[in-house]
Amino acid sequence: MMRLALKFLTVAILSSSLMACSIGSGRLPDWLVDDKIVLPPAELVDFDAEFEADEVWSEDVGEGAKTEYSDLSPWLQNGAIVAVDYQGEVNSLETSSGDLNWKIELEVPVVTGPGGGEGLILIGSQQGEVIALDESTGEFKWRQRLSSEVLTPPKAAYGVVVARTADGRMTGLSSSDGTVLWNYQRAVPLLSLRGASPPVVYDDRVIAGYANGKLIAISITDGKVIWERSVAIPRGRTEIDRLVDLDSAPVIRYGRVYVVAYHGNVAAIDIDSGQELWSREMSSKAGLDVDPDVAVYITDEESHIWAVKDGSGNGLWRQTELLRRRSTAPTIVGDYVVVGDLEGYVHWMSRQDGRFVARMRISGSAIRSKPLVKDDLIFVSAMDGTLAAIRVP
Repeated sequence: MMRLALKFLTVAILSSSLMACSIGSGRLPDWLVDDKIVLPPAELVDFDAEFEADEVWSEDVGEGAKTEYSDLSPWLQNGAIVAVDYQGEVNSLETSSGDLNWKIELEVPVVTGPGGGEGLILIGSQQGEVIALDESTGEFKWRQRLSSEVLTPPKAAYGVVVARTADGRMTGLSSSDGTVLWNYQRAVPLLSLRGASPPVVYDDRVIAGYANGKLIAISITDGKVIWERSVAIPRGRTEIDRLVDLDSAPVIRYGRVYVVAYHGNVAAIDIDSGQELWSREMSSKAGLDVDPDVAVYITDEESHIWAVKDGSGNGLWRQTELLRRRSTAPTIVGDYVVVGDLEGYVHWMSRQDGRFVARMRISGSAIRSKPLVKDDLIFVSAMDGTLAAIRVP
């Protein structure tokens, strides 16, 4: 009887939590979405390292992220790497040396990394503002209030700044003064994962995923829809089962868009027509990277790293030793695939068979952001504000 009572109590608590989520923010906390969060991450396995990575520089770029769902990924632009912390401290560093170019304290709450383009560094705030700074000096240029909190890095091209907010709205702003040029909005499902797919600018169009499993392409000049494609279709009996968010960033290569959905598929889509070229079942919140015509590398919801054949989706290999380590999306670096994890480790795997070839710890804090690559350096940021540049021999 006691065991039965406890079971009913657990169900009641979960039901109350879900109702609160639905009535309130409409966003599920990670502990409800990932039912394996109560289990510990896999222990790191020993292996024979095939090379030693070299940390070129490491800098403290503020207080880092405040919440575990924040992805404060840095931004690379014209020889600089720019980082922001949750209090709005913005640092611009030289990529080669880590030397400080400029720093500014905006004193605004932030849950996403900086973006940029057209000579601007762009910061989106939880208060629903987009703030534009000069990329060379950090000088304030303009700010514009939007409809709700900014969840992804704003991007600029063709005289337009594109910003994405929590209410499902995408807004085009004038890059010269922040004037609103257009709005595009889709209804946000009652229940969805915390976060949103960062818009990716390709020529004169913007590609972004939505929480209903659809990928869209819109014109950057006027916000009109060019095409939309369903990457995932809600299935299942519960609202959690039916989550099909496209939260990770699309990757564009050779006129193809590669995307992966939670409880959905990994797919390649023609960027001009929106036609699906191939797909296979896959579930991921983290994301992917692509070597066109060779392989797509994906971190699934269990933190297994996959390599699947581009063109068919057939499996090439799967690395399972990072189970529940909350690995980042993979990044292709030469002959290797690189991910970070929840304990501040960076892992290198062979692209040929997925075996571990090197490991380095940059921080005692979690790495949430996909590693970035520029020239011969890998840039990795941790939630405690550590930003490191690593060179592979």
